[in-house]
Amino acid sequence: MNKFKILAGIMAICLTIPGCAENEKISQSLNDESTLSDMDSPSQPDKITEIPSNEKNPLTGEYGYNESAAHKRPVAVMVSNIKAALPQYGIDEADIIYELPVEGGITRLMAIYADYTNVPDICSVRSCRYYYPLIAYGMDAIYCHWGSDKTIALDTLNYLDIDRFDGNDNSLGYGTVFERDEERAAYYDTEHTGCLKGSKLADAIEDMGYRTEINETNESGAFIFNSPDSPKEPDGAVCMTARLNYSDEYYSTFEYDSSSETYFKYHSGSPHNDGVTGNQLKFKNVIILATSVSTRSDGKLMDIGLESGNGYYVSMGKAQPINWSKYSDNSPIKLYDESGNEISINAGKSYIGLLSENNITIE
Repeated sequence: MNKFKILAGIMAICLTIPGCAENEKISQSLNDESTLSDMDSPSQPDKITEIPSNEKNPLTGEYGYNESAAHKRPVAVMVSNIKAALPQYGIDEADIIYELPVEGGITRLMAIYADYTNVPDICSVRSCRYYYPLIAYGMDAIYCHWGSDKTIALDTLNYLDIDRFDGNDNSLGYGTVFERDEERAAYYDTEHTGCLKGSKLADAIEDMGYRTEINETNESGAFIFNSPDSPKEPDGAVCMTARLNYSDEYYSTFEYDSSSETYFKYHSGSPHNDGVTGNQLKFKNVIILATSVSTRSDGKLMDIGLESGNGYYVSMGKAQPINWSKYSDNSPIKLYDESGNEISINAGKSYIGLLSENNITIE
């Protein structure tokens, strides 16, 4: 058995002690994906050796990107972030990670990978909420999820007609790109065992006939990037710690490490590690987008504003106040300074969190 997955199981058992029992109850109540029969246990594919190149990764602005993946569409994958599902795996290799609140005070991640031919196995894959495919659609990403709520999320998927894979649908990838991780099943509830088989994704995209060339709107990349050789401090106050308080029980903290010039991520007070690599997540850029967050009329699902707002661009120990906007469903999120000029950000991985303005702490 993979030693990292053994560790993952032990951690999962620890997370289900009485102090975390309420989180497990939330997990059970939010299990909106139907349980399908388990498949063969997934294993991590051999890591593809990266060949140095002068091509830049369109999501990080870094050199050494796979030339054959240049000008191709990214992949967006929904990942559970409930404590009972920790640690996830495959997220250490994401180029961008989005975090947004969902019902019950918890959050869910959407991991973005620029090179769809070199995606790792990812677990635990979870369901769609309507605002995630809207973000993915604006990036021209192929969207991967395991089920959805049957109201506004399903309506959004249908009207966008977004290219996607769904672990709850045999015609959209179950048994091809999705499987149950049987090793995790010894320690986790079934809803925390959904795995995307990254090594099978490229063939599945071809089989589905999905377009692979990036659209014109996103051809220039996710952001304007500074030169990888010349990072720049944002024009703002010192920021050694940023905390995003999604709820009392779920918050993301970022601690600046001057030696690596990155921010290490903590999940609700504990290091946020990848269950396979063992690495703590770290980011060159922490992008905090303040927006409206409210509960829908059903008293459960959330509404998240995706039109515009203010926030912070955090990098290299500084936090710059910014404004942001997403002009339409098929537009990406853009970042601006307070004078209305689009900003450039440092080359490297980015975390992007959306939450209420009064739940943001910069120190």
